[in-house]
Amino acid sequence: MEKHSKIYIPGHRGLVGSAILRRLKLEGYATLLTRTHAELDLTDQKAVAAFFAAEKPEYVFLAAAKVGGILANSTYPAEFIYQNLLIETNVIHAAWQAGVRRLLFLGSSCIYPKFAPQPMKEEHLLSGELEPTNEPYAIAKIAGIKMCEAYNRQYGTCFFSVMPTNLYGPHDNFDLQSSHVLPALIRRIHEAKERGGGEVAIWGTGCPRREFLHVDDMADACLFVMNLPDGIVQEKLISPGKPSFVNIGAGEDITIRELAEIVKEAVGFQGKLVFDATKPDGTPRKLLDVSRMRELGWKARIGLRQGIASTYQWFLEDRSPL
Repeated sequence: MEKHSKIYIPGHRGLVGSAILRRLKLEGYATLLTRTHAELDLTDQKAVAAFFAAEKPEYVFLAAAKVGGILANSTYPAEFIYQNLLIETNVIHAAWQAGVRRLLFLGSSCIYPKFAPQPMKEEHLLSGELEPTNEPYAIAKIAGIKMCEAYNRQYGTCFFSVMPTNLYGPHDNFDLQSSHVLPALIRRIHEAKERGGGEVAIWGTGCPRREFLHVDDMADACLFVMNLPDGIVQEKLISPGKPSFVNIGAGEDITIRELAEIVKEAVGFQGKLVFDATKPDGTPRKLLDVSRMRELGWKARIGLRQGIASTYQWFLEDRSPL
């Protein structure tokens, strides 16, 4: 990408989109296109097509999505598959029609089978059954990956995907009804501290293992991949017979119990953490194999304790919309 390139970031107010926008501004990219949901409804095919036809962006970071944790996915499965399929198909198709040079699609590690070998390699996609609690969302994301592959094969586009592990950081969703595990822990433990409560109940046994990546590292990885030379993109990301996506993660995981203890320390909560084994755990382990990304020359830099501490400070001080 050139500094004057026209770059569109659907979902610029979300966790990943806001981080990508911050990073692009920091790197000096000057022509950045953003639209709020009120300005452009990405589930409206005609509106999306009209936007691309008028603005003609050269690069697209497709970060827009309906996201949530176990509770949200279990409660609204129809919304998760319907809205995400609409967003993906509308944006990817309009990007092809408008001649977008490169499109980066943000996937999710939930695309992998529930009992995939660990760590999970890109080749494990579609090799087993998905985790039932977020299957609709995962299927939508898999459709986005395959749509990029199909457009590359039929139309010669340069559309590829990145599969992030669990992300956290500034502009995360701290709503207890729809958030992922880490922001939910931060909010619940903070509120328990504010109440002077003696304990915090946490869903599940605390045994599942999860990997976490700070969203600023994710944004750095997205720009890194988008700026790879043409030859490497052709060979490593869109070559027929190879996965058209790459895992992005920290390369190490911890248990939910260990995670809760780190959050407890960052918040300064002196009470007790109680795990409710009657609630679902979800996938037993989710660790990405990040060897392909490291071979390309990128590695995460923000440690988990450092990242959680800074995220908690943002939660306290900077909870304002873009």
